[in-house]
Amino acid sequence: MARLFGTDGVRGEANVSLTPELAYRLGRAATVYFGRNRKHRPHILIGRDTRISGPMYEAALAAGICSAGGKAIIAGVIPTPAVAYLVQKIRAQAGIVISASHNPFHDNGIKFFGGDGYKLPDEAEDELEELVHHIEKNDYLLRPVGDKIGVVVDRHDLLNQYMDFVGSTSPERFDDMKVVLDCANGAAYAAMPTILRRLGANLKVIHALPNGTNINENCGSTHLESLRKTVLEINADFGIAHDGDADRCLCIDEKGEVIDGDHILVMCATDMMRAGKLKDNTVVSTVMANIGFHQAIKAAGGKVEVTKVGDRYVLENMLAHGYTLGGEQSGHIIFPEYSTTGDGLITALQVLSAVKRSGKKASELNALMTTFPQLLINVKVATKEGWEENTAIKEAIAAGEKELGDTGRILVRPSGTEPLIRVMAEGPEQKQLEEICNRIADVVKQEQGQ
Repeated sequence: MARLFGTDGVRGEANVSLTPELAYRLGRAATVYFGRNRKHRPHILIGRDTRISGPMYEAALAAGICSAGGKAIIAGVIPTPAVAYLVQKIRAQAGIVISASHNPFHDNGIKFFGGDGYKLPDEAEDELEELVHHIEKNDYLLRPVGDKIGVVVDRHDLLNQYMDFVGSTSPERFDDMKVVLDCANGAAYAAMPTILRRLGANLKVIHALPNGTNINENCGSTHLESLRKTVLEINADFGIAHDGDADRCLCIDEKGEVIDGDHILVMCATDMMRAGKLKDNTVVSTVMANIGFHQAIKAAGGKVEVTKVGDRYVLENMLAHGYTLGGEQSGHIIFPEYSTTGDGLITALQVLSAVKRSGKKASELNALMTTFPQLLINVKVATKEGWEENTAIKEAIAAGEKELGDTGRILVRPSGTEPLIRVMAEGPEQKQLEEICNRIADVVKQEQGQ
């Protein structure tokens, strides 16, 4: 049986692979899991994004929670990081987010936070999954009656508490800044415009009219074209784009250039170093960070800790060493001083604050890092096993690294979900990258291919 939980919760096409029946069982399983060894009913907070299927899963989860004697606290449409913050504030035992992040509207997902505000470790997800299957086979178990049946409580006031908190993380006001905000027709559509206006920004908001099917549709952090166009049209100082559940943030400078997660980390790291707030002058990122990022951090006097791809690995490293900044190129940035997970709203305010404090234009800070050309080739293989020890592949990689020298890098890694080996190279010249990548890909295909 395939594992129910993926890299970020349970995800699938709404009403196809991800059914309301499954959501109901997840609600029951979560109530059993988080209610163990408790005298009182467990409290579970539920938030969602703007997808048309969201209310369906919200109702199914709440029914499952109530059927097992829990208390379902309904926060409504709210950013993912808000659930991570609020679950601690209201002392709930768990939080559930209904969202498929940057995916199109017909997908949805269900992911969990513990009462500490952190995403669940693999072991906890495995236990939940086992409970889901157990409950499915023995649905008569744990059926409280009378006044022991669970309850549902609507708490749409919680969004205001989160907005107050996010606003408090900004040490600056933005009265003299013209800002364009793209809400992706998603979970930030109500919160972020309010926060920025409270902080004085001269604000133009786009894609903040969700209808259930337009989330992420040609907008948000995966489609920056309309944000760039608007920034240039109205001569704005800065552009901000969130994804559907607002745990990410990408930006646009006043010249229309993209500020991706690598650039955001450089801008915030240099600002934090000046203030003495960057622990050990170290930023945590993944193996996918651009080589230009490493060079920019080094030039600023900092260091980079490198992890596997995935925000959970970034966070694990940060917590283990007490680091104060980390993230990914995708715009999933973590400020542990404020949040237990990536928070796109807090990220936007920290970048804006760094620009404001610098006294420079956003494009000047964006220029602290030069993004090197990057080429990625996916090689379909018969097996991913043993490629690291294959002599021919190792020699091809070594030859490419020798050719690039200190001006670039090569990263070869297997896909986690498909029969592919990914060959990636970065360097100053696109033509050179194409030649090197193709040579390595040909060897991989010959040695591991079908």
